[in-house]
Amino acid sequence: MPSAVFPGASQPEVPASLVERLGSPALPTPLREVVDAPFARRGVRLFLKRDDLAHPAIPGNKWRKLVPALAGLVPGQTLVTFGGAWSSHVRATAAAGRLLGVPTVGLVRGEELAARPLNPALERCRADGMRLHFVDRSRYRRKREPETLRSLLREAGVALPYLVPEGGSSPAAVRGCAELGRELRGRADVVALACGTGGTLAGLAAGLGPGSRALGIPVVKGGFLADEVRSLQTAAFGSAVGSWSLDERFHVGGYGRLPTALDRFARDFEDRHGLPVERLYVAKLLHALTSLAEEGAFPPGTRVAAVITGAPGPGLSSGLRPH
Repeated sequence: MPSAVFPGASQPEVPASLVERLGSPALPTPLREVVDAPFARRGVRLFLKRDDLAHPAIPGNKWRKLVPALAGLVPGQTLVTFGGAWSSHVRATAAAGRLLGVPTVGLVRGEELAARPLNPALERCRADGMRLHFVDRSRYRRKREPETLRSLLREAGVALPYLVPEGGSSPAAVRGCAELGRELRGRADVVALACGTGGTLAGLAAGLGPGSRALGIPVVKGGFLADEVRSLQTAAFGSAVGSWSLDERFHVGGYGRLPTALDRFARDFEDRHGLPVERLYVAKLLHALTSLAEEGAFPPGTRVAAVITGAPGPGLSSGLRPH
């Protein structure tokens, strides 16, 4: 998409038949202000953007990312995607396949998982009809290489694949996530969200108007997301768009890590505000914003919106134990 048509362009049109089969989302999602002591003490207003309420089976940013990416799916193709053992994107893809009546395959990181009982997240994928193919970590890292990808698809028995990238972060997904930014124009000075692959942040930043900035809190370590976000924006819009930054300090050791202190923080936030806090992304986001507020990172009067990208996944409290 040429950058000249953005930001005035609207969200890419998704076929009405696709939305009808999936069930219409509840968009725009609510924006709710909460009074939270660490923010209030510093004169900062905290808002929760409840994207977890967008759709019962494909919530939050998964709807905004996945559904636009499915617009080109044709009969006879198998929907194939990638992710780890607790991936919310893989779960959303399995749910979309069930609703659409389309076969799905998940290429899951970790060959060793094939010999273990499925965790609750992967059980949900299988219940939704997804075939799971476990991939050793070395080959998984090389999945973008054409020959490796062809080999993985052959092993998984997929003849006509329709590929959706890890995390759903495609150019179509990024353009879909720009609508999230447009929903928040004029309503927040800082819009923050937890990031896995960078697609939602890339779209959000593009959709926000002047005077607002997007803040990404990576849930994985490695320091690679800045380049990914720039690459995704260039692929989606033709160039980098909007004001955004990353704070890499709050991944607590990597994806899937749940220190006892973070779990305790999430439980306390749930008790005080009646919000079920998803642990892999949302807990890290809320903890990061609380820490930043206590550091004085937001001037008095700042309106901070935290994007609640999803609800707790199946069996999280029993399958992902604090440590």
